[in-house]
Amino acid sequence: MAAIEVNGLVVRYGCRTAVDGLSFSAEAGSVVAILGPNGAGKTTTVETLEGYHRPAGGGVKVLGLDPIKDRRKLSSRIGVMLQEGGVYARMGPRQALALFAGYYRNPQDPGALLDRLGLSEAAKTPWRRLSGGERQRLSMALALVGRPEVAFLDEPTAGVDPSGRLVIRQVIRELADSGVAVLLTTHELEEAERLADQIVIIDHGRAVAEGTPSELMKAVGGERIRFGAQPGLDTAAISAGVGAQVTEDSPGEYSVAIAPSPDAIAKLTSWLANQGLAIADLRAGRGSLEDVFFRLTKAGTPGGAKQ
Repeated sequence: MAAIEVNGLVVRYGCRTAVDGLSFSAEAGSVVAILGPNGAGKTTTVETLEGYHRPAGGGVKVLGLDPIKDRRKLSSRIGVMLQEGGVYARMGPRQALALFAGYYRNPQDPGALLDRLGLSEAAKTPWRRLSGGERQRLSMALALVGRPEVAFLDEPTAGVDPSGRLVIRQVIRELADSGVAVLLTTHELEEAERLADQIVIIDHGRAVAEGTPSELMKAVGGERIRFGAQPGLDTAAISAGVGAQVTEDSPGEYSVAIAPSPDAIAKLTSWLANQGLAIADLRAGRGSLEDVFFRLTKAGTPGGAKQ
């Protein structure tokens, strides 16, 4: 039995469908990342798994339980990372962790968690005076203090400095290695590529791709030349000029379907220069998760306010 099961999930807000027939699963000991542009349905999906929304169709299971009907049985077995709030403004990390630890039968040691997430020096600092990165690391510590079997992490490294990101990524990998099923949402595509065992890309509430990072990147189709320039260039004209298909993967980000070589790069840059078009940057190599993401989603267009 999978630790997380999503089968044909449909969630609606009035007449608007936020999640439209989504299916995926997550095994114990794995990291599954849900990616998608704003308004794709990421947060709604996670909140449904946490028991905050009742499906209009399909269903979800967490550890074989219904998040709404079995809330009391499930609450002590999952960890939820909150993006904002959950801590009194004058309460410091040590006090907050001690409070949350009291809700569980076999909690982790608060002091050890403070050390692991680099919060020992700020242990007595009131929440309102913590930096954004410190608040984020505290939110993660609060999600983990109960030794969860499933951890829901929403944008775990948002606003965190590079050293803090490294710590959080290491903790996530350790969680999975210890048998915890980790479901995370992130806008950091590089982070998903590094951390996730499985990736689900969704757009308009539907899964548009699913697989391991390497499987998804293979779908890009070989090596390419990529460059940045002003948005809205005539890709058909560029394609004719350089003799290879050029696409605008996202506003101002272009790729040329040709294996990188000195001749190919020279031909591209010369043609652009002759047209008076400046290049912001030039990159060559195999397809990336970013390429997959922008090709499969509408990330370049304005998204809805609700995820």
